[in-house]
Amino acid sequence: MAGESQQPNSSNSSSPIKGPTSPTQHLPNTTTNPDNGTEKVTLKKEIGLVSACAIIIGNIIGSGIFISPKGVLEHSGSVGLALIIWVIGGGVSALGSLCYAELGVAIPKSGGDYSYVTEIFGGLAGFLLLWSAVLIMYPTSLAVITLTFSNYVLQPVFPDCIPPYNASRVLSIVCLLLLTWVNSTSVRWATRIQDIFTAGKLLALGLIIVVGFMQIFKGNYEELKPTNAFNFWMVPTVGQLALAFLQGSFAFSGWNFLNYVTEELVDPRRNLPRAIFISIPLVTFVYTFTNIAYFTAMSPQELMSSNAVAVTFGEKLLGYFSWIMPVSVALSTFGGINGYLFTSSRLCFSGAREGHLPSLLAMIHFKYCTPVPALLVCCGATIIIMLVGDTYTLINYVSFINYLCYGVTIIGLIVLRWKKPKMFRPIKVNLLVPITYLMFWAFLLIFSFYSEPIVCGVGLIIILTGVPVFFLGVYWKQKPKCIDSFIESMTYCGQKVCYVVYPQPVPDEDLIPCNDTQVIENEKSLKIQ
Repeated sequence: MAGESQQPNSSNSSSPIKGPTSPTQHLPNTTTNPDNGTEKVTLKKEIGLVSACAIIIGNIIGSGIFISPKGVLEHSGSVGLALIIWVIGGGVSALGSLCYAELGVAIPKSGGDYSYVTEIFGGLAGFLLLWSAVLIMYPTSLAVITLTFSNYVLQPVFPDCIPPYNASRVLSIVCLLLLTWVNSTSVRWATRIQDIFTAGKLLALGLIIVVGFMQIFKGNYEELKPTNAFNFWMVPTVGQLALAFLQGSFAFSGWNFLNYVTEELVDPRRNLPRAIFISIPLVTFVYTFTNIAYFTAMSPQELMSSNAVAVTFGEKLLGYFSWIMPVSVALSTFGGINGYLFTSSRLCFSGAREGHLPSLLAMIHFKYCTPVPALLVCCGATIIIMLVGDTYTLINYVSFINYLCYGVTIIGLIVLRWKKPKMFRPIKVNLLVPITYLMFWAFLLIFSFYSEPIVCGVGLIIILTGVPVFFLGVYWKQKPKCIDSFIESMTYCGQKVCYVVYPQPVPDEDLIPCNDTQVIENEKSLKIQ
């Protein structure tokens, strides 16, 4: 951690750790000027607007829309209120994404929430967010999505029972290792997979929506008539409404993931807000009309008794083609796994670059320019959670921690406005936007504590376990030489195994790599201004 002898942010950040032999002495020349025909060893800007939208949509639309409708309906007490909650959930996500758009272009660093909280509130706050995310939040979410994928793939093989535990785990691990290899060897292929599978899952949900409209045209919309839609079978309490919104917010989680890869985004000051403005309304539309389609085929009781809503929908309306639904869910979760790996590895990379994680995680492959060590850590942590943890219990803690992080980050936007009022902000949202979001956030948080005190308490304990780790690993600078020597030797071995070096620094202007002549011209123009 920060006690290592050499940090990624130091003046020697483009060279490896000290040792008897530098690993880069055995590497091809990758530090020459790009005009000479070789590229710099740095994260590549290969995420355009389409891929940016695919990252947001692909991370939001994972398994949530196939799982959450049941929970939202159970806690809301009526079809009409459930649909309203889905619309409001999309609106709240849009408010949050507007705040993240301002933060993303004002602080153009990869790492999302972690980078913004560290910049605004300091190292301890940022580390606690990073600690909870790396320790449990993203590995658990990734494990749940991976297990969902394997269960749906194996369902045709075991049609009359739940797929065996070992078979499900083995397939999950194979899928995870495959996508880790893809992400380690090519950013372009990783984004292409995201584009293709995002298009596939949108087509699958589009099929559900079209079939739903066909049902409406046939007159099969009894549950959607106002008299039936707001026929409450129970009067929901405020606590139950909060839980319904939390269930819906789980389906919308991932709207902030593009901020984790800002430095790999082409023209981030334009494409980051554009991707957000395109993706969030589109997902809200798809989610709302998908739920409307569900109610054209199922009664509320049928939906709440189903463990796989889309599959039940397909069995009732698609007949021979009902197999399309489990295949669609499998494809959707496969794309979700890829998106989570891609973005969570950049969080590890950013944390290591700030000195909050071992410096090896801040290195990238000298040829592929991908954060291989960070990807391996994300993959390994997910496999451990998958094998030894009760992931479906942990996901309750994840939802609370995730939502807590959103609120702290958006509070940071208001604090940054106060601390640095003259800071250059290409996007500046009205203060009513973060204030409205935070009012909704506080409502959910308070009633979540009231309704699920144990879950929220354990979530807070998980976060606070990072405090002693921060002071021992990061704040304590003068560690014994034996510890520093051990860390150096482990980092050196990791460099040789993964064939990685520190990335070369890039210019600050939009974080776009450019040659030496362009740097000189930029400096001249800044002096003139």
